[in-house]
Amino acid sequence: SLPSLFAKENLARMSEEQLNRYDRLINEPSNDWDIYYWATEAKPTPVEFDTDVMAMLREFAKNRNREQRLRQLDLEYLFEPPR
Repeated sequence: SLPSLFAKENLARMSEEQLNRYDRLINEPSNDWDIYYWATEAKPTPVEFDTDVMAMLREFAKNRNREQRLRQLDLEYLFEPPR
């Protein structure tokens, strides 16, 4: 999901306050689709969630570097010798 991909790339460099805002963002809205719509600007972000963290998530969603963020499952386990 978009928030989990964002987290993987950004949590390590976020301040404690930003981590708290991120935690609130991913846990308080009743619908995960809302976060997606806000991040992609399909719907306006409510004032209580329109923070610096939401701005970071919106910027991440734009994927300006055209990174491939979806990939197939790792299948290496198929080729491991039986134990």
